[in-house]
Amino acid sequence: MPRPCRCRRIRCQPDVSCFKPRGIPLDRLEEVQLKLDEWEALRLADWEGLYQEEAAGRMGISRQTFGNIIESAHKKIADVLLHAKALKIEGGVVKMVK
Repeated sequence: MPRPCRCRRIRCQPDVSCFKPRGIPLDRLEEVQLKLDEWEALRLADWEGLYQEEAAGRMGISRQTFGNIIESAHKKIADVLLHAKALKIEGGVVKMVK
């Protein structure tokens, strides 16, 4: 039985919650869900350029857990781009912090 998911800290919500390829109606696209903690991991590692250790500290998780989250997020983003799917950003066990 897996351990329960601990609450992850995020600094802000995304401005938009859905992305899709232009010219294709949303109801005809397969959706991929990116959880809020995955979005935050992308923001910290890829946008702010933080090392995993520092980014993990900001989210209140271990470096190993951060590595797993960022790997999952990268795979989902690649799937969306390579297979023309919609990306929905929502969900996950998170806590807003300043």
